[in-house]
Amino acid sequence: MSAIADVAVIGGTGFYSFLDDPEEHVVQTPYGVPSAPLAVGTVSGRRVAFLPRHGKEHELPPHRINYRANLWALRSLGVRQVLAPCAVGGLRDEVAPGDVVVPDQLVDRTTGRAQSFVETGAVHLPFADPYCARLTGAVLAADPAITSGGTMVVIEGPRFSTRAESRHYAGQGWTLINMTGSPEAALARELRQCYVAIALVTDMDAGAEEGTGVGQEEVFALFRQNLERLKSVLTNTVAALPDPEGCTCSTWADGIELTYEVP
Repeated sequence: MSAIADVAVIGGTGFYSFLDDPEEHVVQTPYGVPSAPLAVGTVSGRRVAFLPRHGKEHELPPHRINYRANLWALRSLGVRQVLAPCAVGGLRDEVAPGDVVVPDQLVDRTTGRAQSFVETGAVHLPFADPYCARLTGAVLAADPAITSGGTMVVIEGPRFSTRAESRHYAGQGWTLINMTGSPEAALARELRQCYVAIALVTDMDAGAEEGTGVGQEEVFALFRQNLERLKSVLTNTVAALPDPEGCTCSTWADGIELTYEVP
């Protein structure tokens, strides 16, 4: 079947207006229902699928998102490249609220999430570099003010960190903290999709500065303030995306017997 879309954006509900002439696609998956029907439209002359990570009304907390269904649904439409804007907290003083960062490393501190499509057999994923280098280059070229590099630690949520936890994460040298980046990136790799996180720093986490903390409303407010900038980054990135054919993200499984079917 020919691809309906070859690029996807997984993000907040405000990105619906990012697409021209969107059409809704309801997709069934072996792993249940995705967060919402997929909207497919045009961006910079390319067919792009959009999926609201938390649902149309932001009804899904991070630990209840069906990450496997989301990635599988996108791959079934033909998506090979995934751009994943997300809200993050800052852990170290090299970042500040309002910064956009493309991390190059990930630390998973989640618990209880379905982490893989692999359910039988000894199949081991190469994941030393969790984000696609070629997509990273395209995002950085889209906006010279974007910060390159840094480690994003992903926690279970939905609560924010204690001050002691934040200080511990910062002490490890980690730069950003988030609740949705895992297992999203690893599942994309299993499906041979190129994937990059585009992280908007909405706050400094509880332990980053004495006397401060973080609340949901301030996170949402800063994300809304930067929505148009993120849309511009995505539009410019889509226009300059490299061909995924031959990328190591899409060829990792050569010679390995898969225990699941890639749609």
